[in-house]
Amino acid sequence: MDLAGSSPAGGTKKVNMLRQFKFYKDEGTWYVDLPEWEGSRADLAMVSGADTMLDIVSQGENDIKVLLSTEDFDGSNRLGFLRESPEVGEGSWYLMKTYKGIEYNLELWLCDVTIFVFGGFPKNIYIS
Repeated sequence: MDLAGSSPAGGTKKVNMLRQFKFYKDEGTWYVDLPEWEGSRADLAMVSGADTMLDIVSQGENDIKVLLSTEDFDGSNRLGFLRESPEVGEGSWYLMKTYKGIEYNLELWLCDVTIFVFGGFPKNIYIS
C-alpha cells in the first residue's frame, strides 16, 4: 500500500495506492468502514464537508463503495489539498471543485485518519 515520498502536510511519506473503501450512513452520520483502525468509531465519522461530499457521491444511497487513489485514474474526480487545519484539529482541508462534470467548489475537512490511510495528507486524492 505504501511508496516512499513526501506529503504537503503531516507525515513523512506519500502512499500511492488504488483502494476501494466502504462508507455507510448510520443515523444521519457517514462513517468509513476501516476494520484495521484501532481507534474509536467516532474517529471514522465523516464531518465538515466530507459528509456533504458523500451525500453527492452516494446519490441517495446509505451504503457505498468508493475508489480512492493518490494517482489520477479513469473516471476519477480530484480532491485538491488546500491547507492544514490546526484550528479544527488534526486534519487538512481539501477542495472538490467538480464531481462528474458538475461544479461544486466544496471545501471538505479530512481528519488524521487520512494519515493512517495515505501516510500523510496527499497533494491530491482521486475519488470515484
